Amino acid sequence: MIVKPSAEGVMASVQAVGKGAGPAPVHLWNPPFCGDLDMRIARDGTWFHEGTPIGRPGMVRMFSNILKLEGGRYYLVTPVEKVGITVDDAPFVAVDFEAAGVGDAQRLTFVTHVGDRVVAGADHPLRVVRDAESGEPSPYVMVRDGLEALIDRKSFYRLVDLGVCVAHEGAEWFGLWSGGVFFPFIPAAELA
Repeated sequence: MIVKPSAEGVMASVQAVGKGAGPAPVHLWNPPFCGDLDMRIARDGTWFHEGTPIGRPGMVRMFSNILKLEGGRYYLVTPVEKVGITVDDAPFVAVDFEAAGVGDAQRLTFVTHVGDRVVAGADHPLRVVRDAESGEPSPYVMVRDGLEALIDRKSFYRLVDLGVCVAHEGAEWFGLWSGGVFFPFIPAAELA
């Protein structure tokens, strides 16, 4: 008899190992693939199960703590099962940040909608992808293990106010410093 994976089953497995207070050690777990779950993370960070938004923030946080990116696909992973889910863009959204320091000593600490806090730097790089047609920027910060957060619009506008032009790899770039690393966003020549 084949048992179809369920969100309830995954939740029970997570609770059985006592997780939920932070990211689980999913990099240590390699359970068998049990199929895909009808779960989706929308671009705005909303989690859906069978087409219905998951309205309990604690449940979303618990699921986010067992999220893993492997081979370009997203999975919820427990010690005993791995189920595939759909992610429209990035699995997290950075909803705020704090800036401390100036210049190359600046530190940008981002907070995600599920409570992760990361300081942008060598281990948590920033990047901007520009839409090929519209030129619209989509900024991201690495949260953990290949899992990124899309930086929300209000935070991105605040980041732009902190941006500087710096000579980078033979050209002048507009970007940000954080954690001793310069993150180029756009060639200075393209600034309007």
